[in-house]
Amino acid sequence: MSKMDDMVTSRLLGAQQMLQVSRQMTEELKGMEEKQEKDRELIEAMERKVKAKDRIIALKDVALAEQDLRIQALEQASYDGVLVWKITDFTKKQQDALSGRTTSVYSPYFFTSRHGYKMCSRIYLNGDGMGKGNHISLFFVVMKGPDDALLRWPFKQKVTFIVLDQNNHEHTGITDAFSPDPTSSSFKRPTSDMNIAYGCPLFMPISQVDSPHHAYVKDDVMFIKVIVDTSDLA
Repeated sequence: MSKMDDMVTSRLLGAQQMLQVSRQMTEELKGMEEKQEKDRELIEAMERKVKAKDRIIALKDVALAEQDLRIQALEQASYDGVLVWKITDFTKKQQDALSGRTTSVYSPYFFTSRHGYKMCSRIYLNGDGMGKGNHISLFFVVMKGPDDALLRWPFKQKVTFIVLDQNNHEHTGITDAFSPDPTSSSFKRPTSDMNIAYGCPLFMPISQVDSPHHAYVKDDVMFIKVIVDTSDLA
């Protein structure tokens, strides 16, 4: 065999070795890529599980918060037919009413007794209906209660609204009252959470809110008192 043949043979062997090494490296790279892909899938699966657990925890937190609010509302509710409603952030709520962002605000609910009627109030700080733009409108709402089956229907109790003067406790404040219309659907036994509100669209002229003679709003707070006559209820 000539020297030239030896060189060719040597080069062929070298090329075969390089090809074998290249194949091994390709297989190793492929194996690494497959492992990386499996690792990515595992990480994604773990992330999905974490997100699912986070959603479950968030839902539980919301449920607990709602339960706390319900318990707080029950603890703060009055059971004598009298609601003293503290409306805080009055200026912002009035601006929201003017802009149409939030036209009305509901009060906390209250009861005529432990097993009595469940009720709340609703206020439109820029008015509603014939009072829109010039009066504060104040309404009374009969709500669906836990013991409605034990009560007489329709609701017949007299309702009195008072906006309290915070500077003069001897002054009753602006007052209005009504006796329910027994034919109105507002006073039938509720079949949904709330009946249609009923009350005073012209309760208080908006111009009187900043009256120099009375403090109907003080420290950005207004107090509304709602009195339901319970004298004829057992």
